[in-house]
Amino acid sequence: MKGYNVQLVWDDEAEVWMATSDDIPGLILEDDSADKLIQRVILAAPEIIELNGVEKRQDIYFHCDRHERVALA
Repeated sequence: MKGYNVQLVWDDEAEVWMATSDDIPGLILEDDSADKLIQRVILAAPEIIELNGVEKRQDIYFHCDRHERVALA
């Protein structure tokens, strides 16, 4: 995959989605909605990439991961 990989992970304690990326140093965002967070990443990533002198790539790939424990009666 020749693009930027961004991980979206649910933080159960804080009740927010967090976005980070090994491909985009300095990218750390959070939001209560995964969809809103993706939009924030799309807006912020180009500036962060330019500021950090990261190699320019064509695409951003989002990887979402949410695990939740539910107690059943």
